[in-house]
Amino acid sequence: MAMTMTQKILAAHAGLDHVEAGQLIQANLDLVMANDITGPMALPIIQQMGGHVFNQDKVVFVPDHFTPNKDIKSAENSKAILEFSIQEKLTHKLIQGKCGVEHAILPELGLTYAGQCVIGADSHTCTYGALGAFSTGVGTTDIAAGMVTGQAWFKIPTAIKIYLHGKPNPYISGKDVILHIIGEIGVDGALYKSMEFVGPGVAELSMDDRFTICNMAIEAGAKNGIFPVDDQTIEYMKQAGVKDYTVYEADEDANYEQVVDVDLSQIRPTVAFPHLPGNAHTIDEVEAMEPIYVDQVVIGSCTNGRISDLRKAAAILKGHKVAENVRVMVVPATQKIFLQCVHEGLVDIFVEAGCAFNTPSCGPCMGGHMGVLAKGEKCLSTTNRNFVGRMGDVESLIYLASPEVAAATAIKGYIANPERMEEGK
Repeated sequence: MAMTMTQKILAAHAGLDHVEAGQLIQANLDLVMANDITGPMALPIIQQMGGHVFNQDKVVFVPDHFTPNKDIKSAENSKAILEFSIQEKLTHKLIQGKCGVEHAILPELGLTYAGQCVIGADSHTCTYGALGAFSTGVGTTDIAAGMVTGQAWFKIPTAIKIYLHGKPNPYISGKDVILHIIGEIGVDGALYKSMEFVGPGVAELSMDDRFTICNMAIEAGAKNGIFPVDDQTIEYMKQAGVKDYTVYEADEDANYEQVVDVDLSQIRPTVAFPHLPGNAHTIDEVEAMEPIYVDQVVIGSCTNGRISDLRKAAAILKGHKVAENVRVMVVPATQKIFLQCVHEGLVDIFVEAGCAFNTPSCGPCMGGHMGVLAKGEKCLSTTNRNFVGRMGDVESLIYLASPEVAAATAIKGYIANPERMEEGK
């Protein structure tokens, strides 16, 4: 029977010739990841199950959410996962200053790649589908079990085919694409389904675009998002030092529950209004409204903290100043990206414009630290989630957009069209 790309990966990891949607399987895992919030909660369960990981190469803890440690509890959490990593002699011991945000650092280090089955104790683990892997977020108990047994149970998801065609216009990035799609299908439009991105438009998207798109598949309720492996994917994996990977391709007659047609050439810069990523409005609609003034802009996160994101933001900010009474935080996703920003002069541009340039962290995205919002404040952020209270007070408001929109907004002080910056308006 014909299978989708996701179904083929899961079948292979379950040792089966084929699987069908709705079928329950037990799959072997290639990588199991937790962070400084979810990892410490898994440790007692791991101890109850014997106290040891199934494979020292395939288990990793990433300190990134409350890192740099914001208080005593977060310091204890970071200490706990480091001590466990040392005790278990894990191959990859990640420490602040030597790593970064989990969903950026793992691909960068070559720990995630095509053909894998990956679980992580973080909902945005679906990011790695950009590399042609099946990756998904699970709960703490499942993570603990995965770390000990090397296996996890899955229900085979049905699939949505996202057919991409056309070429994106300037100032359009992966963030606009995924916000457009979620706006079309809704925040539960892909509930426990696989979002499989195909078509000639795939070649028009950079790897960073694909990471962003897969990262936010969960915001449509998807079990995972996944792209086919092409020359860009192979080159990325090569640069990350990956030598051994497996390419899976969907059968031509694979069954998809729905087909969503996306003409990339028609997508406009898109902003998600509070309080859902699916509350999407084009920049043209925004411009037709009264100006939406902001108090804060955040450029970074596992969604948009990669080097291409920061280059785009810097290109708009260069020679400008951040608007009066607006604070801007730029947060590169990894130490490598941080250093690239230094070498390319991007840090100079950000600081001279009036931005705070910060160490890699998830802090601002989930209201942990480094950018918590007060009551009534508004933030335009390149992060992935704008739920009530996500970045601070429950009466604060979060708007999601691309790095280009964020940079234009930082300059104007209200949600702005990056295209106008080129026009000098």
